[in-house]
This record gives sequence, structure tokens and C-alpha cells, in this order.
Amino acid sequence: MAVNGYFQLVNIQNGFGIKCVPPRDGGEAIQINELTDYLGKRGLTCDIAMLKRAVNADSVQIVMVGLGSCPPEQESYLLEVSEDSMTVTARFYPPSETGQRMSMDEFIKDMQFKKIVYGLNQELLKRHFRKGEYCKNLVVAEGKPPRHGKDAQIQYFFNTDPQAVPTLKEDGSVDFFNLNTINHCKKGDLLAQIIPEDPGACGYNVAGVQIKPRKVKRATLRFGKNVLQSEDRMSISSQVDGCVSLVDDQVFVSDLYEVENVDNSTGNIEFEGSVQVNGNVCSGFSVIAQGNVIVKGVVEGAFIRADGDIVITRGMNGMSKGRLEAGGNIIAKFLENSTANASGYVSAESILHSKVMAGSEITVTGRRGNITGGHVCANYRVSAKTLGAGLGASTLVEVGVNPSLKAEYQALQEELQEIQKVIKKTQPILTNFAEKRAKGVQFSPEQLKYIRSLVALTDSKRKELQEKSSKWEELQAAFEDQNDAYVEITGEAFPGTVIVIKDVSLSLRSSYQHCRFKRIGGDVKMVGL
Repeated sequence: MAVNGYFQLVNIQNGFGIKCVPPRDGGEAIQINELTDYLGKRGLTCDIAMLKRAVNADSVQIVMVGLGSCPPEQESYLLEVSEDSMTVTARFYPPSETGQRMSMDEFIKDMQFKKIVYGLNQELLKRHFRKGEYCKNLVVAEGKPPRHGKDAQIQYFFNTDPQAVPTLKEDGSVDFFNLNTINHCKKGDLLAQIIPEDPGACGYNVAGVQIKPRKVKRATLRFGKNVLQSEDRMSISSQVDGCVSLVDDQVFVSDLYEVENVDNSTGNIEFEGSVQVNGNVCSGFSVIAQGNVIVKGVVEGAFIRADGDIVITRGMNGMSKGRLEAGGNIIAKFLENSTANASGYVSAESILHSKVMAGSEITVTGRRGNITGGHVCANYRVSAKTLGAGLGASTLVEVGVNPSLKAEYQALQEELQEIQKVIKKTQPILTNFAEKRAKGVQFSPEQLKYIRSLVALTDSKRKELQEKSSKWEELQAAFEDQNDAYVEITGEAFPGTVIVIKDVSLSLRSSYQHCRFKRIGGDVKMVGL
């Protein structure tokens, strides 16, 4: 065990001196500043050069300090309390040869007088007052830090990621038997439970003052209809067979309405929950659901709207009149001669001569993986194996603008133009009226009523212009922020394809393979994958 070097006042012939004992087994040497401070506080002095030689010597050295008998110095110590009052360090100095050792009881009473009452290291103090450990920092008291707890958490037993993508097979096609996007549930299924908060535990500093842990947050399960809460309010389960989703931290379970086909036998379907069609949706019919719509067959020239996702296992041939609208995502084997609009993403194995809009991205994978003809638009990314066709089918691919925001932006532009037309039309009339009135021209009550209506109309339109201009500027700023959008081709992009990124377009005059199109500066450019 390492022993630090230390010093002690001792009797010598004709007086007294300071004995310097060197360290052992890797201990720390005597600090010369500490030694001179010790002597100075007791009004003692000696030759500094001799002290330094004694401190650096490998054997015990004694340096003359004064004449007469050695003063009876009791064992003493220096105390240091950390700023946070969590640690107390003592550094003991031995009594002089004629002095007495301090007892452990004396030391503890001294600590109590200094209001150090918590966390005294009894074992360390017993060892010191038994053996004596001098000129060494001893942590004689330690506070207990608070144990900070954890916020309560909610554990969900279904997929809560609204952007979860379908499972892909090895060839890149969609596995419609393992979609990951629709969360089916059975009556009695556990949907979520609260993992209770851990409040933690109080700590104490060396003065015995309580230190409270950080406050933790509790959790509350939020849910809609068709959900049953346990008596202790710590878990929820489904009351029906259906589909479960998480929207704005609230659990919803939609009833599942199941039919074989949507045709003359069923008519149009409008349901508050989710709809599953085991067969086909025939042309001219509609399916409207507040949950998801799952079609295991083919969709013809029909209209389907879902607040959640739309899944079409065998694809859709819209016959140029079929339309899909999803508040979530659209997943289909193929989309042909159709219009599809999703707030989330669109995933398919083929898109032919269709108008497809996605709030996030459009991914076309599988053996064919082609986008041929029509217009596809996504906010962030369009990825496909093939764009266009060898026969030069007109194909427009657009990224960098949220389709719904773009439609709102364009509609707002038209509204602003109409408002400005009204203001421009009324302004000359009001100016002419003001000029005539300044010249003393008298007007009939009907004319004054007409002018007042024009003034009210103009004021209303100017206020509307200001509000809509602010909204228009916000939308414009949102478009400018989208600088990372791109179009990715893992196969070939054919001539005749037009790629638009934000407000810059590129018409392909030759074919491109395995590349990515990005906006660089003011141009659309091709970069390697």
C-alpha cells in the first residue's frame, strides 16, 4: 500500500526541528508549499534551501526550526468541502513529538459543529485514527446523489410508423401477404400498455439537506372508439375485429367491413371503419372509408377514398376514370390509366399512363419497375427501374414539390389575381368620385350607396389580399426549402422523359442508365449512383 511522505515537529539536540519522512511504495512526496504553509501558520521559519533538500532526500531528514522545547502541537487537519456540498476531503497532519493525537470522537464532533452530518466514512476514519494517514487527501464524507427516475412510457403492440414500407421479395416485388402497413387486430388483442414512471429517490448532501430527483412525467393512454381500457387504466385492448392505428398519439380501432366484391350486389360502400374487399371493385362503383381500404383483387374504373391506406393486391386499371385518394399510403401491384393521390407514399411494381401524386415518395420496384407515360409527382423522391419507353411515350416525373401544396399554391395564385382584378376595377371609380366630391359635385342617395358598397368591397378585398399573400409567401418558402429531392433510376431512362425538380426541368434527348437526377445550381443534372 502506498504511503505518502509526511512531516512532523520533533525534539533535537539544543532545540526542535521538522522531520521529513520520504514516501514509500509509490506514495506522493512532501509538497514544499504545504510544508512552508504549515510552519508559517505556526509562526515558525527555517532555511528554505535546507527544507527542499530534506523533502527531496530518500531518507528521513530533520531540519532545525528553533531553540527550546518542541511545541505541543495536536494532530490537525485541513478540510475542503466541494461546491455542491457532496464531498468532504480532509488532509491530516501528525501531532508534534510533544503533542497528542486527535480522537475519532473529537473529529466527528468537529464535523458536526461544521454541519457535516451525513455520509461520514466510518471505516476510513477508524483506519486513520488507528494507523494515521498523513499528508494524504482522505474523502471523509460523501453525500448521496439523488437517483433520477424515468418518465412513464407507452408500449404499443402494433406498428406505429405511418411511413412503414411494404415487405419486399428478393426480386423487389411487394409481398402482399406481409405488408407491414395495415395493423389488423382481433377482439381482445392488447393494443398498448403504460410502463409506469420511476419517481427516483431523494439524495442528501453532507449537511443532510435533501436533494430531490428530477420530476418525471406520467403517461395517459389516449384512444377512440372500439377500444376498452383496463380497470387500472394501464392498458387498452380492442373491442372488435378491425384495424388499429396511431394518430396524434391517439389509438384508433376501425371496424372491418368485409365484402366479396363491390358491384351491383353491394352498390357503393361508405363505412366509418376499414373496408376489405376479397374480390374486385367494378367500374363505376365507389368505396369510401374512414379507415383503410384493402382490395385483394382488381380495381377497375372505380373511386376509392380512405382516410388511412389503400392496398390493391392485384392492381388497378382505371380505364382513364378510376381514382384513388388516400390520407395515408397507396400500395398496388400496378396502376394503369388511373389517378392516384396519397398524402404519404405510393408503392407499385408498375405505373402506366397514370397521374400519381405522393406527399413523400413514389417507389416502383419489382421485375418490371417501370413508369411509362403520364405524370408522377412526389415531394422528396421518385425511384424506378425504368422511366419512359423506347417508343418515346411522354412521361413527366416531378419532385421537390408537395403535390397538395402545389395545387394549393396554384389555386392561391389564381385567387390573388382575381382579387387584384377587383381592386384594380374599383379603384378608378373611387378616385373619380373623390375628385368630383372635392369640386363640390352633389351625388344622389343611390350613387352614395353604390360608392359605399365599393369602398366596403375594396377594403374587404385588400384585407383578403394581405391574408392570402402571407399564405402564398409561406408556401413559396416551403418550396424553396426542399433542395434534396431527386429522381433515381436503377435501370434505364428513355428519351422523351421530362424530369422536373422544383421549377427546373430537363427533357431527356438520349437514354441514361443507373443514375440519379438532382438539382445542382440552376440546372437538373445527372450524377452516378
